[in-house]
Amino acid sequence: MGKVAWGFTSSVDGFIAGPGHDMSWMSAAEPAPEGMTAGMAGDVGVIISGRAGYDAAKAQRDERDEMTAEAYGGAWSGTEFVLTHRPDEIADDPTIIPLDVDIVEAVRRAKVIADGKDVQIISADIARQALEHDLIDELQVFVAPLFLGDGIRIFDVPGGRRYDWELVETYEGAERSFGRRYRPRRD
Repeated sequence: MGKVAWGFTSSVDGFIAGPGHDMSWMSAAEPAPEGMTAGMAGDVGVIISGRAGYDAAKAQRDERDEMTAEAYGGAWSGTEFVLTHRPDEIADDPTIIPLDVDIVEAVRRAKVIADGKDVQIISADIARQALEHDLIDELQVFVAPLFLGDGIRIFDVPGGRRYDWELVETYEGAERSFGRRYRPRRD
């Protein structure tokens, strides 16, 4: 049975995207070891993303490099759900399935379609919602050696509850980018 994972690369100061969802800073990230990106992509059956990130990716299409233009640098193929309250506006994009559902229903549907593969969340806001319902089984973290100073924070919930994680694995070959895999500590 696949897991629900939240994976991201962040800046040292805790941002997963710059202002306006800018991803140009990713060129400063340490390169992944040979085959790692494709291997991780192969585990994923469904990606759940958000509308703001989707819109930014479309708007920045000509500015993004190979790694940030598509999920897993183009190494992934599968179904992408874009959660939005205005699904009709993007319904003509055959590369995604726009959904106006809550995170619990989105994850339920994603698990069915993933057919035993992982469900990957690639949105900080959607991951926050999934955490509120204890839906995340794994955290996949990489860190780029730079400060952004502004942008989309990994996790920003003033007054929110604490989440503890325990280390499961250090990604071999990704030590320079602090590549780590964690699972929730559920005591």
